[in-house]
Amino acid sequence: MNKKTSKGLGKGFGSLLPDDFDRSMLLDKKDRIQKVLLSEVSPDKNQPRKHFDQTSLKELAISIKNHGILQPLVVRPEDGQYVIIAGERRFRAAKIAGLNSLPVLVRSSAEQERLEIGLVENVQRVDLSPLEQAISIAKLNQQFNLSYEEIGKKLGKAQTTVVNMVRLLKLPPDAREALQNDKISEGHARTILSLSASPGQQKKLLDSIIKYGWSVRRAEQYANEHKKTSPAKKLGSNNLEHYRARTEAISKKLEAKVVIKPKSEGGDLKITYKNDKDLERIFKLLAES
Repeated sequence: MNKKTSKGLGKGFGSLLPDDFDRSMLLDKKDRIQKVLLSEVSPDKNQPRKHFDQTSLKELAISIKNHGILQPLVVRPEDGQYVIIAGERRFRAAKIAGLNSLPVLVRSSAEQERLEIGLVENVQRVDLSPLEQAISIAKLNQQFNLSYEEIGKKLGKAQTTVVNMVRLLKLPPDAREALQNDKISEGHARTILSLSASPGQQKKLLDSIIKYGWSVRRAEQYANEHKKTSPAKKLGSNNLEHYRARTEAISKKLEAKVVIKPKSEGGDLKITYKNDKDLERIFKLLAES
């Protein structure tokens, strides 16, 4: 595959995946940062992101204790309170750190809508790379509380297309960089993603695409071959005996052959039945268990 000129992205590829998507909110350096009571700030109930890693929150809380909040939260006024548009992670860490007040940038609903429209228009730009599109979609989802279905409607794309676009952000760092620099195509990237359970194979596939100029079809063949030949997870002798004893006990209880088949992730528990009547008998025994 021909190597094209790298697409510059400001201060380097790392800026593709910031921890917070706030910088587009800071439209003007003259914007006045306000200090408000933490008790006056609340998360957006419609925020799609519900899970926050507690360990990283505690680490951020320590940093906030030592250095303060370096980047203000972006909020909008609502019913005498301030609802977070961007910065809920900092808000949660500030609570852990015991802060009484927070630095915020107040945005009106009209300003927020204008930013959203600008971002949608940005995704639709023809010169935007697949990764840049994915980041804009993630921003719409995480910071503007839009579902992928809603984003799809705004972009005139199917929800599945939008989800597949944002999945590109799950590529390994070296594959993301190769995609951004046009060393691999979006089709190659999706094929690499299909091997997410095997990081080593992802690396081998990426190297082969770049070194030998593999087509997407050839890359897909490699991925399919690997999936078919993926070795089953090996059980230790103690576990093997443990599972064998349990499957034999289940087999005896059901009066049917029971076999466990471990895979690289999870596995199958196979119960063999003779006919429909025998199957009904097994269903009844399982229901009574």
